[in-house]
Amino acid sequence: MSNPAQQPVALALAGPTASGKTAAALALADQWRERGGVEIISVDSALVFRGMDIGTAKPTAAELAAVPHHLIDIRDPLNAYSAAEFVRDAEALMTQIRARGRMPLLVGGTMLYFKALFEGLSDMPPANPEVRAQLQEALAQEGLAPLYARLQQVDQVTAARLAPADTQRILRALEVWQLTARPISSFQTRDANAPLRNDIALISLEPADRAWLHQRIAQRFDQMLEQGLVDEVQALRARSEEHTSELQSPVDIS
Repeated sequence: MSNPAQQPVALALAGPTASGKTAAALALADQWRERGGVEIISVDSALVFRGMDIGTAKPTAAELAAVPHHLIDIRDPLNAYSAAEFVRDAEALMTQIRARGRMPLLVGGTMLYFKALFEGLSDMPPANPEVRAQLQEALAQEGLAPLYARLQQVDQVTAARLAPADTQRILRALEVWQLTARPISSFQTRDANAPLRNDIALISLEPADRAWLHQRIAQRFDQMLEQGLVDEVQALRARSEEHTSELQSPVDIS
């Protein structure tokens, strides 16, 4: 994805969970200081959300202070963030960072975001408040399981990719279906009219020893539990339930 004939406009560092992306990114940033430095653009669909710190292994305060970071803590968990929004934000940030004389460094493991940036995506309909409210009401009345079953009927590809408890993405997939009568997976393919990017140098962390990676994931999970992961999840769930309850409450027009 890079063109050796010219300097890339950005560097990209991708890899699976617990593969060492944060440490590698900080090491790259340290080496790049003499050339103007870097600014990190997060390529992570979970780090964009505020309040999801432990479960997402969000960079520490010290790590965030060491190098400028972007696209972290920019959205409330009750509001969706799409791949198309990521591409828009990342492209704007790359331009701004280069204007400051620094190198953009894209770091993360959300491959859909990387794919959307490198290859482009078909235009996806924006959020529709009316349809979204209908789905939230159905969620409150029926629970998530029937909605997930509905998604399995209309978009088997997306349903197979999502966890049955992934409320946000399930609702978004059903929203797109209701708006377009097309599965969201049909939009998550390359736009044939969009040019392929070859101006971003991609570095992929791919551990040869899968057992080593699995051990690191297990260790990280144990650390998350010690740091209060259960409390964080319970707080997020309580917020979601409170929001759902508010949507069902009658409007006081007196």
